[in-house]
Amino acid sequence: MFAQTPEPPYYAVIFTNQRTAGDNDYGDTSERMMALAKSQPGYLGVESVRGADGVGITVSYWASEDAITGWRQHAEHSLAREQGRKRWYGQFHVRVAKVERAYGMAPREISDESNKSERP
Repeated sequence: MFAQTPEPPYYAVIFTNQRTAGDNDYGDTSERMMALAKSQPGYLGVESVRGADGVGITVSYWASEDAITGWRQHAEHSLAREQGRKRWYGQFHVRVAKVERAYGMAPREISDESNKSERP
């Protein structure tokens, strides 16, 4: 699902990671962090994907750098980050960017006919 963000400017925190083998309570904690983030001041939305190879990218959107700092300093989020370093991630990178321009296309209905490829 696409995040519904306001007109720029706003901020994006891009978390790219490689999972380790096994769940080790990752699923429950991930769900809890998503729910907790939504309740934070300045939270705008999130988009997240994970490939079969364990590589994941989560982009969370925030109204300000102060909102990002508030989320980073949240006690429960701090504990989850610590567990991530110890148990869930083989590697990760966090990037923070200011979104200055955003555009896209609204969802459209795709018919079954348009999904079929033409074959000779």
